[in-house]
Amino acid sequence: QVQLVESGGGWVQAGGSVRLSCAASGRTFSTYSMAWFRQAPGKERDLVAAIGRSGASTYYADSVKGRFTASRDNAKNTVSLQMNTLKPEDTDVYYCAAAASDFRLGVILNRAQYEYWGQGTQVTVSS
Repeated sequence: QVQLVESGGGWVQAGGSVRLSCAASGRTFSTYSMAWFRQAPGKERDLVAAIGRSGASTYYADSVKGRFTASRDNAKNTVSLQMNTLKPEDTDVYYCAAAASDFRLGVILNRAQYEYWGQGTQVTVSS
């Protein structure tokens, strides 16, 4: 069982930066690939970024490449998402998720593969 708690959301002006963090409970954090999703009201939850067990492998949605960076610290059971050059269209609720799998595209791109989810944190980017 893994519990995920996000923090770091808030309000920021366009062009600014926000860093999200996700703290995980349990002693098996390093066995999970982790991801960040985002969701707007009435829309599907979309993958933003994913990171493999060791942190060496990452994936980014085209819309955030070059602006967002995912990282993890297995010693501290945390995963982070550094969000730079934010745009109003980045406004969403951001969710941390965990998949008990190594880093394979067939897994990380499939929302159903993620077993555990955080409660979400709102990021609002004003123009």
